[in-house]
Amino acid sequence: MIEVLAKLGRGPVFLAGEVLECVITFTNPLSASSTSASSEMLAWASAQIHCQFHASENRVVLPPSNGSKHDVQAENETVFVPNRGERGQCILSTPPKILFCDLRLDPGESKSYSYCETLPIDGPPSFRGQSVKYVYKLTIGCQRVNSPIKLLRVPFRVLVLHGLKDYQFPQDEAVAPSNPFLEAEEGLKKDSRLADLATELLMVATSRRSLHLYNISNTRGKVGTFCIFKTVYKIGEDVIGTFSFSEGDIPCLQFSVSLQTEESIQEEFQRRRGQPVSFSTHARHQEACLHTAQSSFSLPIPLSSTPGFTTNIVSLKWRLHFEFVTSGESAGNCLVRGSQSEAITWTGVEQVEVDTFSWDLPIKVLPTNPILASYVSQFSSTNSITI
Repeated sequence: MIEVLAKLGRGPVFLAGEVLECVITFTNPLSASSTSASSEMLAWASAQIHCQFHASENRVVLPPSNGSKHDVQAENETVFVPNRGERGQCILSTPPKILFCDLRLDPGESKSYSYCETLPIDGPPSFRGQSVKYVYKLTIGCQRVNSPIKLLRVPFRVLVLHGLKDYQFPQDEAVAPSNPFLEAEEGLKKDSRLADLATELLMVATSRRSLHLYNISNTRGKVGTFCIFKTVYKIGEDVIGTFSFSEGDIPCLQFSVSLQTEESIQEEFQRRRGQPVSFSTHARHQEACLHTAQSSFSLPIPLSSTPGFTTNIVSLKWRLHFEFVTSGESAGNCLVRGSQSEAITWTGVEQVEVDTFSWDLPIKVLPTNPILASYVSQFSSTNSITI
């Protein structure tokens, strides 16, 4: 028996273009019955990253798959297919890397191997929507002689920041003599610079503030104004806005604000022409506001949510969805005098004629630091199997 343990050292969330590093440890556990003849042998082990695409057959017409299926494996087959038995299509994969050949482990002995691979910068982000899903996994395959291949899958999350792909790092070290012993260090330095650049780009994009004022009105007149100071956010931030109803001609009885994503399938892949888009609500604020001069809301963008993106099949956009309930009468008619005595009691009317209308404000949501997103990830940094 051999235990295989895979550990992502930095956590299960990465930016596209970063280097994923995973330490894979093979252990022959020491037991009371272990003897010198209890050595274990593995013929080989390889690792590869791949992205699986899943689609709802009721909503999406799948493009033709280029790969052949490998769901059944003979005992003597040694072909490493990381997406064997997976649902959907493999739309992206890195070249497989061999970890070792002919490994022998004595009882109680362990050996560790480091797997490093740069995540494709032009791939889609991790996404679990109502119509499509993009799922990234690192798959480690190993095999005993004359035995089926065993697969250990390590799921992880990928965030995509547009703009990193076209950035060229300065060649400051081009004049220095090359040192083969420092290749790993140089790779880590470039990876660190990529993370620093991403952090800087995100800070510049999301720190700009300017006053955006919107008049809220319906066919009968002005209801109020809405104020927001920015429309570009990172996941994990709060969307904050304020309302002013003091200058409105039409009394507002209630409002609600929903933070939503809009998932739409590109026309050529739609199952039915003109099919509706899918909406998901991530946060909501509702408030009764009759006789309220000013009000505000704060909606958190979940760290586990997917920033906006577009692929050849699907696009994801973010928006604020507003709903207003206004009175068909003036504000003074919404209260009635309940008593003619000296002590006056004012109560709300039992029935009010109301109008409702809605409004959508598009916003832009970008990724955040992947280390921060790792704290709320549903994926574990450590996965294991026994073979």
